[in-house]
Amino acid sequence: MSDLLDLPPVTDRPAALTIALALASGEPITRRALNNAMTAAFGGTDAEGRWTQRDSFEMLEHALALHVAKQPYPLADIAGVTHAAALMERLPTQTVRSEEQIELQQFSTPIDIGALAAVMAAIGPDDIVLEPSAGNGLLAVQVPHHAGLQLNEIDPRRRERLASVFPNAIITGHDGAALVSLHASLERPTVVLMNPPFSRSIGRGADNLAALRHLQAAIRRVSMGGRIVAIMPDWFAPSAQLKAAYEAVLTGCTVRTSLRLESCYRKHGTDIAVRLYVIDKVAGGTSHTVIQRRSVLDFLDVVEMPARAELVSEARSARAPAAAVSLFGAARTAKPAVARTYHKPVRNAVLPVGYTTLSAPAPLADQVGVYLPYRPSRIIFDAAGEHPTALVESVAMGSIPAPVPAHIPHLPERTVSERMLSSSQLETVIYAGHAWSQMLPGMFKPDKEGVGLTLNEDGRSYRKGFFLGDGTGAGKGRQVAACILDSWLQGRRRHIWVTKNEPLLEDARRDWSALGGMAGDVQPVSNWKIDEAIRLEEGVLFVTYPTLRSMRTESSRLQQILDWAGPDFDGVIAFDEAHEMGGVAGGEGALGKKDGSQQGICGVLLQNHLPDARVLYASATGASDVNNLAYAVRLGLWGPETAFAGRETFIAEIRKGGIAAMELVARDLKALGLYTARALSFAGVEYDVLKHELTPLQIEIYDTYAQAWGILWRAAHKMAYREEAVMRRNAA
Repeated sequence: MSDLLDLPPVTDRPAALTIALALASGEPITRRALNNAMTAAFGGTDAEGRWTQRDSFEMLEHALALHVAKQPYPLADIAGVTHAAALMERLPTQTVRSEEQIELQQFSTPIDIGALAAVMAAIGPDDIVLEPSAGNGLLAVQVPHHAGLQLNEIDPRRRERLASVFPNAIITGHDGAALVSLHASLERPTVVLMNPPFSRSIGRGADNLAALRHLQAAIRRVSMGGRIVAIMPDWFAPSAQLKAAYEAVLTGCTVRTSLRLESCYRKHGTDIAVRLYVIDKVAGGTSHTVIQRRSVLDFLDVVEMPARAELVSEARSARAPAAAVSLFGAARTAKPAVARTYHKPVRNAVLPVGYTTLSAPAPLADQVGVYLPYRPSRIIFDAAGEHPTALVESVAMGSIPAPVPAHIPHLPERTVSERMLSSSQLETVIYAGHAWSQMLPGMFKPDKEGVGLTLNEDGRSYRKGFFLGDGTGAGKGRQVAACILDSWLQGRRRHIWVTKNEPLLEDARRDWSALGGMAGDVQPVSNWKIDEAIRLEEGVLFVTYPTLRSMRTESSRLQQILDWAGPDFDGVIAFDEAHEMGGVAGGEGALGKKDGSQQGICGVLLQNHLPDARVLYASATGASDVNNLAYAVRLGLWGPETAFAGRETFIAEIRKGGIAAMELVARDLKALGLYTARALSFAGVEYDVLKHELTPLQIEIYDTYAQAWGILWRAAHKMAYREEAVMRRNAA
């Protein structure tokens, strides 16, 4: 046997053999018969803890595999599926699920759907067949005569059973989404039969794109001209929302058949609908007609076995393969699929970004109004392109050159060669890395009370941060993703992305995917309950500011995130829309003094407890008010080796200087390589004045609202004055 694993002996086989004998007899398998077989095999009942109801269903599936492996019915064509459907009718309904089954998405293929899939695969005696998520083998066991069988299953107990059913198969235990590299030493399959997990990924937990990951890996793994028969979730279709991802995953393929199966999983304890796709890895199109039925038998009169495409040998495919997907297998936006010409795969190796530094700053362009055209002041890139839209910088900021950087980012080659990042955006990645290579002066410990840091010889050094102050349209999200990607490719695989609200999750995934990552790498913290551990081995944890401050009894999101990160966390913490933390220092409001905002406080505490984190602030209004820098504790604006002993002193002194003092702070930060602020140019913009004439009724409505607001305003101030007077009397 070509077994890649040391498999332990099967210990639950007697129960499966008993059930298999009952299947061979043609009798219906009742729950009572199933329980009796388990009790006899395990020497006791489930009530005594010898086995569980979930175990009994696992044994039922194992028995099915043992029974069908003896080929009790012919399966040469579509008509043979009727025998599998009849066998399915004799089985009891599975009514119990275990936590492990849900965690690993262990929902096996019903035997009749497996028969239909095997027939549609049109497997011949020379085919190498792969099943990436083999489970208990209910798909693979229906494969007709073939040249080789490769089975992959993450669960060791199921692998043990597979070895007993398929003694000549190659059996592995990897993540099915990673087989492109992990199976590289094996012969390429010519047919893939698959029923992947729909919404869970190894190391990521909840992952809505898990099925896409597995399908994409299967397409990349199968030989040119090979066939993939995939059971996919019902949402995987060219709908308005998913058309781009659908087309991208199936790039270079032809969809031969698409079936929508309603209620066909009922015997396995669920009524979910699924889709069965027959896909050939040849140039063609992904448009198709969907056939929909409520049972497998209903398909037999309306579907035909599609003819196989011609297989392309390795030598031929080396000259003319399908265009390669990006380094990380990203589902990138693609045009609707049409017949494609194959080209040599585009290289996408991870390479250092080539640039030279300037000892003397680059010359300034001509001033226009209060702006200067933007240019990287100390860097000349080897291959980067200009920003798609002209960028400008205020005269005050443009007159200050940045320092000569030392950091060299490592990014996928296409990020630069295909200008996924402009020279201005690449400059941000360089200066962020440059800032993160430095530490703030002094050793600190977080205050036990409040949000400050206390000098302490037994404390830790804190890494400097970087502030991205670009205006709207300059691509802050893309730059945040690029900074994380640079760190990711240097081995740091855990990062935190904090932003304004939950809908921005899709924007974050879009920016991350555009650079070659997978959308599923970005996972919202809301996937986990507030009182449970975050099960994300690697990825970008997406957090909103309201979520960051949330608490329930003794549990808090902040502590949950800190526990996940660990005290030695050195990934990126990206505070997108960082001005949302602007109230951390409190201040004077319309009704008097205000306390610091909870989300600002939690944002600072997150920084204080992760001293080695690479903090990135991103906000278009970062330097508009001194309070908007109070949360930026990693910029070295106060503390040792500065003119300000602490944050309070910094805020008080800068506030006295007004806007001019804030401008000086921004200029100094740029001179230190810790801040940049570009904006889109208005050159060439045309506009018209559109004046709306108010009707008398609209004027009357506005006046009424204004009067009502005046009443509320006076009442609020009157109440505030009363409370102040009461406090004074009590104090006296």
